[in-house]
Amino acid sequence: AVKVLRPGVEAAIAKDVALLETAAWLMERVGADGRRLKPGEVVAEFAHHLEDELDLMREAANASQLRRNFEGSPLLLVPRVHWDYCSSEVMVMERMRGTPVSHVDALRSQGVDIPRLARAGVEIFFTQVFRDGFFHADMHPGNILVTAEGQYVALDFGIMGTLGDRDKSYLAQNFLAFFRRVYRRVATGDLGAGWVPPDTRVDELESEIRVVCEPIFDRPLKEISLAKVLVNLFR
Repeated sequence: AVKVLRPGVEAAIAKDVALLETAAWLMERVGADGRRLKPGEVVAEFAHHLEDELDLMREAANASQLRRNFEGSPLLLVPRVHWDYCSSEVMVMERMRGTPVSHVDALRSQGVDIPRLARAGVEIFFTQVFRDGFFHADMHPGNILVTAEGQYVALDFGIMGTLGDRDKSYLAQNFLAFFRRVYRRVATGDLGAGWVPPDTRVDELESEIRVVCEPIFDRPLKEISLAKVLVNLFR
């Protein structure tokens, strides 16, 4: 499989980013809400990741690292990179075949065990985050295939995340606090990690987290909108 940068794509992206920067500048001058959301920093982060995605040698290196982390794994397949044919504008890798993970009926018709597949997905995610501290950060359905044997296949490695020991400890403690509904610990963890302004009152943050989280715990997962939860939590 050969991935090639489209000619002129850098200039097109630069124009789009410039428009986003202008919009962010205007938002920050409209009012307090615009400044609170820090749109300028959001656009800067977005631009940084776009730069990484335009370097196909970087993507090839990411793929190679993830493949090495899951070498011999029965859960996840990652294409092999053919380094002799790669450059910053061209990436050549092993051709992978499978069914998009969103095509559930097709997977069932192939005999794939869907509950087992779901459990494997969770295990893959936690292995990347907590064992390796190196994870695929763009795993939408278009980047995930499933083989007829029920193995995941990862594609598109332009955006990867890394976590240090402190980050992993914070996430683990936060997950446990959420699942146990210990909202005070969630609030203090967010403060300690710098996710909220340092002058935030712990009791007020705890109350807001409780208001957002309590209604979702008794609902089936399919009824929970992550976007709605995040909007409520950070409003």
